Amino acid sequence: MPRQGLTSARVSAAAAELADSVGLSRLTVAAVARHFGVSDAALYVHVRSRDALIEQVAIRAAAGFADALAIAVAGRSGHQALVGFADAWRAFAVTHPGQYAATQLPLPAEVGTSSTGHLRLIELSYAMLRGYGLDEPALTDALRFVRSTLHGFVSLESADGFGHPRAVDASWHSILDAVHTTVTNWPTGTREQQ
Repeated sequence: MPRQGLTSARVSAAAAELADSVGLSRLTVAAVARHFGVSDAALYVHVRSRDALIEQVAIRAAAGFADALAIAVAGRSGHQALVGFADAWRAFAVTHPGQYAATQLPLPAEVGTSSTGHLRLIELSYAMLRGYGLDEPALTDALRFVRSTLHGFVSLESADGFGHPRAVDASWHSILDAVHTTVTNWPTGTREQQ
């Protein structure tokens, strides 16, 4: 019999909070069970494995991440949308490091395609860049560039990887201006693989 008050939603919420505080790599079913003061076995009613727990965190995190991005780009286009999108991306990654890490994991196809948060993240990303007038395949190439830039920056920032005394925020804003310039002048010709 499930412990009274313990639900799948509460388990995934607690797992997401723990991922942020202890790191996604240290998130286990046992850690979540300790959080609730129950045995590991009591949690297996709500989650079948550590992999399933991580998937729940990823799904929950993607929904929150998508909400933050949607608010940041609402009513904006071009440079303003890019800056809002990037600032929301950075804020989510810094505020929710474990959840952010979960959103970057590959998921089984059946999980990823049924996660509305993941689908919204993809659509919001493409929609933000459509404001630059890009069509395929340039649109996907530009999105890969933007995602790589943002993810690389927040990953280094989270790991205290910027040792230079220049203010990190100043670099961030310069990088976003450079991204805007690059995307504005994105090459539209396609290069065939050789």
